[in-house]
Amino acid sequence: MAYYLVLFDRGYDVVADHLGMGAEYARTRRMTTYTGDARIAYLNEVHRDADLVTTYQILDHDEKRIHAFQELRHAGDGKVAATCETLTLHIDMGGPKVCPFPADVMERVAALAASHAGLPVPDGVGRPIGIRRRPKVAP
Repeated sequence: MAYYLVLFDRGYDVVADHLGMGAEYARTRRMTTYTGDARIAYLNEVHRDADLVTTYQILDHDEKRIHAFQELRHAGDGKVAATCETLTLHIDMGGPKVCPFPADVMERVAALAASHAGLPVPDGVGRPIGIRRRPKVAP
C-alpha cells in the first residue's frame, strides 16, 4: 500500500521541480512543502514490473496551499490504478510553519492552475469516506 504513495510522491517531485519548489529550493531557500492531507483510492492492481505514469492536476490554490488530484495509470492501456487527492502546505523550514509562497513560486503555481482551469473535475474529488448503508425499510 505504501508504494502507491511513494509513486504519487515521486510524481509530485517532478511538479515541485517545475514549480521551483524541489530539493534545491529546500536547500537554498529553506522552504519546502508538506502534505497536510492525502486520500488514496486503490482502483486496480499494480504488479512489481508494471510501467506506470502519474498525472497531476491543480484543483484549487491560495497563497499557502495547493489542492491537487493525481492519477496513477498503466502506461500501456491508460487504465487508472489509483488516485490521490492532496492538500499541500507551503512550509518555512525555520519554524516549521505554514507560510505564503514567494512571489516567483506563486506565479508558477497560478500559471499551472490556470492551465488546468478548463479541465473537468476528476471523479472522486472530495468523496466522503465511510460505510454506505441502505436505508432500513420498515416492516
